[in-house]
Amino acid sequence: MVVMVLIAAASMMAMGAFSGGGMRGAKLHAAAREVAAQLRYTRAVAISSGQVQEFTIDPSAREWSAAKGRRGSLPSSGEVVFIGARELQPKPGQGVVRFFPDGAATGGRVRLLANGAGWDVDVAWLTGEVRVQRAQGRR
Repeated sequence: MVVMVLIAAASMMAMGAFSGGGMRGAKLHAAAREVAAQLRYTRAVAISSGQVQEFTIDPSAREWSAAKGRRGSLPSSGEVVFIGARELQPKPGQGVVRFFPDGAATGGRVRLLANGAGWDVDVAWLTGEVRVQRAQGRR
C-alpha cells in the first residue's frame, strides 16, 4: 500500500512538471537556445565577412536582431535581462553584443527567467564563445 501511495505521489509530481510550468520552462529553454544560435551566427558572419557585426536585444519589447537582418522575439512571460557594455547601448534599455572579425566580442549575458528559474546565454568577451547554462541566482 505504501509503495502504491509513493507511485501515485510521484506520478502527480511528474504531471505537474509537464503541465503549464513545465511547458513554460521548455519555451524558455528553446528561446535561450535560439538566442545562442543567433549570437553564434552573428559571430560567424563577422569572421567570414571581415566586418564588425552586432546582435541587439530589447528586453522590454522582447525582441532581438542579428546579422544580415535576422529578427526574432522572446516569450511573453517571464523576465528578460541583458547585462553588457553600457557604452554600446543604441537606446536606454537595449543591449548590444558586438563581434569582431577575429571572433572576439564585447561580451554580455542574456538572462531569461520565470518562476525563479531560468537560462543564461553568455558571450565571452575575449573569445566570443557563446554558452547556454542554467541561471545561477537572480542577478
